[in-house]
Order: sequence, then structure tokens, then C-alpha cells
Amino acid sequence: MQETEIDHWRVVVLCPRRNLNYGRPQAAELDDLIAAILISRFSGRSIQELCAMGGITLEDFTESVAYREIFGRGEARGVALGEARGVALGEARGVALGQAQGEAKVTLRQLSRRCGPLSAEQESLIRSLPLQRLEALAKALLDFEGMADLDAWLAANV
Repeated sequence: MQETEIDHWRVVVLCPRRNLNYGRPQAAELDDLIAAILISRFSGRSIQELCAMGGITLEDFTESVAYREIFGRGEARGVALGEARGVALGEARGVALGQAQGEAKVTLRQLSRRCGPLSAEQESLIRSLPLQRLEALAKALLDFEGMADLDAWLAANV
């Protein structure tokens, strides 16, 4: 029976009992093969242990196709997770900013009706208040009788 030379010598790994002539693999191909086998068979081991078992250096292992593919998948998952977290954080910040702006708008309108026209400085100061302070001001303004009450509240709470 004549032996057939195989271009893709990795077939030998899939059919170890067949007598096939797979040519001369290059060192890099062997390192890739060793790394792939070690990763698949000994998934609970550290990289240093895998290198010692396979008789390859850490550099050879990290340059293998299997290692680069695994690293690439992990990197892609990390990027996707980071993007998802970034979107969620951006949405949360947008909602909080919208709430604060809406609260400021309503509070300013009520203050204008209760206390009279506000100065540009007062409006700016009120718009810059955090949401909790705006809510406290909105509650307190129900008891205001004039501009003096607003000035006293701002002096005490800002």
C-alpha cells in the first residue's frame, strides 16, 4: 500500500492509528499543535504547567494560534462587556441629568410664582443644585412667603 502525503498534517491527530505520511511539519506548526492539545486536555492547569508538560517555552505557547484565538475571544467578550456597561452607565447618567433638569425647571417656575422674578445668579445657583437639594427646595418653597424666605433657604442650604 502506497503512503499518501498530506498537506494538512493535523489530520494525524484526528486519526492517530492510521499510517499516514504527513510530511515534515515546521517547528511553529508543532508548537501550535502542542499548545492546542495541552489546552484542550488540561484546561485546569496554569500556562506554566502546560508549557512544562509540552516541553515548549512560554513564548512559543503565547505565540500559538490556539492561544491567540482564545485571547482574542476573551478580548472580544471584554470589549462587548465594556460597551454594554458604558451604555448602561451613560443611560443612567442621562436619566439622572434629565430628572435634575426637570426638577430645576419646575422648582424655578414655582419659585417665580411664589417669590417673584428671580435674579440670574439665583437661577444659576438653583440649576446647579444636586437633585436631592432641588427636591428639598421644592418642598420648602411651599411654605415661602417671599424672596426673603428663598434667600434664607439658599444661605442655609448651599
